[in-house]
Amino acid sequence: MVPVMAEKLHEIFEKQSKYQWIARKSTAKQRADKLTRLKEAVLNRMECFANAANQDFMIPASTVQNQIYSVIHAIDYAIENVAQWMKPEPVENPQDSEAYILYEARGRVCIFGTWNSPMSVTIHPLAEALAAGNCVVIKPSEFNPNYNKVLQEVIESVFDEQEVALVQGEADVSEQLLKLPFDHFFFTGSPRVGKIVMREAANHLAAVTLELGGKSPAIIEKGYDLVKAAQNLVFGKVLMGGQFCISPDYIFVHEDDVATLAETYCQMTVNMLYNEGEIRLEERTQIVNEQHYKRIKNLYEDALAKGAVILSGGTFDDEYRLIEPTLLGGVTREMLIAEEEIFGPLTFVHTYTDINDVLHYIQSNPKPLALYMFSDQEDFQQQILASTSSGGVTINGIFMHNVHLPLPFGGVNNSGIGSFHGIHGFKTFSHNRAIYKVN
Repeated sequence: MVPVMAEKLHEIFEKQSKYQWIARKSTAKQRADKLTRLKEAVLNRMECFANAANQDFMIPASTVQNQIYSVIHAIDYAIENVAQWMKPEPVENPQDSEAYILYEARGRVCIFGTWNSPMSVTIHPLAEALAAGNCVVIKPSEFNPNYNKVLQEVIESVFDEQEVALVQGEADVSEQLLKLPFDHFFFTGSPRVGKIVMREAANHLAAVTLELGGKSPAIIEKGYDLVKAAQNLVFGKVLMGGQFCISPDYIFVHEDDVATLAETYCQMTVNMLYNEGEIRLEERTQIVNEQHYKRIKNLYEDALAKGAVILSGGTFDDEYRLIEPTLLGGVTREMLIAEEEIFGPLTFVHTYTDINDVLHYIQSNPKPLALYMFSDQEDFQQQILASTSSGGVTINGIFMHNVHLPLPFGGVNNSGIGSFHGIHGFKTFSHNRAIYKVN
């Protein structure tokens, strides 16, 4: 594909710069109607999205459908609540005056998507940006060429580019977009690239939302049901082949429980992916490309070469770029897997006897996007919450803080800045304007 040239990007930007003053004055009904048309356009192409995702990197149709329905739920939520969100928010004020907060559109928003969940990181934030009355340019990842064609059809069937435009291309298109003075940049990706986005946005004093990643830990309290824990943790590596920003990177388990966890982890992998000894390929997601496959395999081989041991899994299929959910033990700081975000179906365990050692380890590392704990004890749960920091937390489950729309989803420091989902997304794409009126 020929990248969109700078002249075209400037043309779109100028159109949206003019139209933003019309979009910001749109009523709740007009915004809800736009969202309804967006929803219908997506639903009408469900099969197209599933086929395209499978062509890009063999994502199971069920995974694609679940991602789409999750975003449809987010659009419905915005439709139901946009009128309430738009209402001026009164605050305490002196006698003979009025004071309130008016949530107004930021204006021109640029959304950078990523390849691992393209619907969730483009259409979901788009819905909340539209609910807030903005104009939007979307730049999806170039790793999803077939999926992007369907996304483009959706956007062009619903919107004029003066309001919403989707532009495709390589990294140079992203660089050109960052040179334009958007009012808000919304980026999903790695902390390394997030720093570049933030640096470029600073040239315009633009607001940023950075949905990043990092190494998300899981903590299992001694004596917790390891079947329940393993079921969730293995699913966290089966979904999208572990190529998910909040997939657990490493697990803390009491030294008395590690052998049972390894055995249970192996059994859960068999239950989820195998049928009479044969892998169900339709349940597997490929690693996105050869570069990422080799990177993950190198993390694995480096760990083994430096003394790590395989507790479960360890099967690699070079032809199809498939990796069995793999659990490693004996991982030390000098191993690459201990320091780099895995973004794949590998996990490793650290054993503990004193929970304070767990807390010290987490505190000494960059703040993660997600933290998981498995515990039936309220005191244990509160101790972990009080002594750690992360973007979000799920207790006795996996990913749930990401799918409950009333909760904000976002990182903290190295794992991100800002949040979205529901009213939190509406406010992210809004300026809270202070209004004081003397009567």
